[in-house]
Amino acid sequence: MKVDKLVKMANQIGAFFASEPDRVASLEGVAGHLGRFWEPRMRRELLQWVDEQDGRGLTPLVLEAIRAHRARLTPATDAPRLT
Repeated sequence: MKVDKLVKMANQIGAFFASEPDRVASLEGVAGHLGRFWEPRMRRELLQWVDEQDGRGLTPLVLEAIRAHRARLTPATDAPRLT
């Protein structure tokens, strides 16, 4: 998936949670949504974008949420398949 689309989608999620008056809850909301509904591949690409491009294009809320909850957004390595 193109990273510009991922950035746009992440920012849309951030816009939804931006109205939350509790900053901690809004950061949790963004990270929780990304963790629950985004495929590992999508999260890997977004985290790579944050690392390589310093999250260029992401809103401050989304970037802060990713940085604050990076460990839980990082996909586990794929387990070996049993054949």
